[in-house]
Amino acid sequence: MSIDSKAVMKKIIINNGVALGIISILFSVISYVMGNQFQPHWSVQLIGFLTFIYFILSGVNAFKKEKGGFLKLGEALKIGLGIALVSAIIGVIYFVIFTQFIETNYFVEYADWQRDTVLESRPNATDAEIKQIDAGMEMQKPFMNTGVFAAVQLMMGLFLGFIISLIGGLFMKKDDPYEHVQQD
Repeated sequence: MSIDSKAVMKKIIINNGVALGIISILFSVISYVMGNQFQPHWSVQLIGFLTFIYFILSGVNAFKKEKGGFLKLGEALKIGLGIALVSAIIGVIYFVIFTQFIETNYFVEYADWQRDTVLESRPNATDAEIKQIDAGMEMQKPFMNTGVFAAVQLMMGLFLGFIISLIGGLFMKKDDPYEHVQQD
């Protein structure tokens, strides 16, 4: 990969990653304002996922165009993972700010929401079942913190970025027939 290709790749990754990160934050803010921060409406989730796909595939396609219509699978993966990583880092920064300064009781409210959701789905739960639910809630408390949620957010972003860029890269890849020709 030439120096120009690396610079183009870096620019595409940063531009698409930042745009995706900002849009993801907007979806989070909308869900929070609507009171659905723990379970956003399915339409918000779908639009968020389609936006994620769009920015990754758009970045891969932009790089392919810059390279004269040629693309290697490895390049598609680098771009997709890069965009996902930049976006996830921005999302994690927002989440840390949100849970540490804006909604400081986030994890307490999240645990309460989870418990209420389980109990609503089991209106005839016995006292023994409720004790089991509460014991399960207690067991997950050590994982209810910003660090764990941030790590999961990063891993999920990278996993989805990998899958989307792999599938997109498989469809978009096109080898340059002149790449291996040596010039004298």
